[in-house]
Amino acid sequence: MRSSNPVFSRRGFSRDNGHAGFNAAPQAGAATAGANPYATNPYAQPDTQYGAPQAPARSGAMTIDDVVTRTAMTLGTVVLTAALSWALLPVDASNIGTSYGIAIGAALVAFVFAMIQSFKRKASPAIILAYAAFEGVFLGVISSAVSTYIGPGTVMQAVMGTMCVFAGVLLAYKMRWIRVTRRFYGFVMAAAVGFVLLMMVNLLFSVFGGGDGLGFRSGGLGILFGIIGIILGACFLALDFKQVEDGVNFGAPREEAWLAAFGLTMTLVWIYLEMLRLLSILNGDD
Repeated sequence: MRSSNPVFSRRGFSRDNGHAGFNAAPQAGAATAGANPYATNPYAQPDTQYGAPQAPARSGAMTIDDVVTRTAMTLGTVVLTAALSWALLPVDASNIGTSYGIAIGAALVAFVFAMIQSFKRKASPAIILAYAAFEGVFLGVISSAVSTYIGPGTVMQAVMGTMCVFAGVLLAYKMRWIRVTRRFYGFVMAAAVGFVLLMMVNLLFSVFGGGDGLGFRSGGLGILFGIIGIILGACFLALDFKQVEDGVNFGAPREEAWLAAFGLTMTLVWIYLEMLRLLSILNGDD
């Protein structure tokens, strides 16, 4: 099972014949057919006497507490730098150009750090926290702009909405109302690819044609695509929860908790931005 999150897709907490993914149980005849005998548990170590895969030692395995702690550190960095950038880089008529320039620069740097970590074989806490810091700068300036030009309550509504989505998906996942299967993964990935492509086309039309391009970022279509973006973010969360659960069950190394924190932070940022955009449209039409 692979997550749509680029971090989990690249690294993940599993390997299935060299690819990210889990099998709940060995396939029938896998050993006799020459399949990878370690496909069931990617962290199993071969038994030196019989050659059978053995479960890894639990002393250095990742736990839910590890994931919670690293996620709190990563999200805390985002919130701290967002608050500082909001206070130090307020978006108003006197310095709107400077603030937006810094926000765009911070977003690009955060993207670079995200890509570096996504292609690294091991988690790097320094890179992950650097990503969180620059992402926070971007979010702080954007949030300040929304608060100034749309309404001071919009940002708090977006924060509360993001928290509600997280809590709702976590509850639904724990109660098994959401079942993460290969079909679920395929559907979410197909929808995500289509969504991103449409947004890219809309961006191109807006750059070269002016205005809002095809209208996917305002009005009725903007509201519709905002809702779709939030739903996709919720689906990403379910996939991420599945990856974390599998990582704990299969004894992923403790340092992999940083990857879980990184991936969950990226998903929550996605949901917050979509929530902020949707509420900006709704509140701007009042």
